[in-house]
Amino acid sequence: MTTFGIIGAGNIGTAFARALARNDIAATIANSGGPRSLTELARTIGPAITPATKQEAAGQDVVLVAVNWSKLPVALADLPDWNGRIVIDANNPIEAPLFKPAELGGRASSEVFADLVPGARVVKAFNHLRPELIAGDPMAEGGKRVLFYSGDDAHAKAEVARLIDRLGFFGLDLGGLAIGAPLVQFPGGPLPVHNLVRFP
Repeated sequence: MTTFGIIGAGNIGTAFARALARNDIAATIANSGGPRSLTELARTIGPAITPATKQEAAGQDVVLVAVNWSKLPVALADLPDWNGRIVIDANNPIEAPLFKPAELGGRASSEVFADLVPGARVVKAFNHLRPELIAGDPMAEGGKRVLFYSGDDAHAKAEVARLIDRLGFFGLDLGGLAIGAPLVQFPGGPLPVHNLVRFP
């Protein structure tokens, strides 16, 4: 059975946790404050979500990372070898309160992110929809809400695609990271915040 971990308990990480719990998918969730700081959040989400240490969350088969951009290096430091595990990059290179774009040196944010998780199979997903749409009912106006994903490893993408489908969304593969990730990157990409629906 595939296990899931979440690093980051902000808006996106919490929305992902709620989507998992709504579908009775168990996961561990971690943040910089430690498991005790997440007790109340986990209680409000439900028994499927368990507070954990960062190391415990990172040890799962599929790990979603959603952390303020400037805090990513610290959040991903001192973790066990990723050893081919799947890491979902749900981050955007911008953060409150100023919403000033991060300096990426001409690279896509997922390329920068991949350097922080050596040995992981990175898939970009869950960053382009507003958190309430991730946490809410994916059925919209008679169709399924579209959720884009991209990555360079076919098997990792297939695993994430299965998860997206299990959560009730319509997954749309944008190709490799070099092509797909910039399309959903915020700011700069053309696809973020669009609430698209796929009809039968």
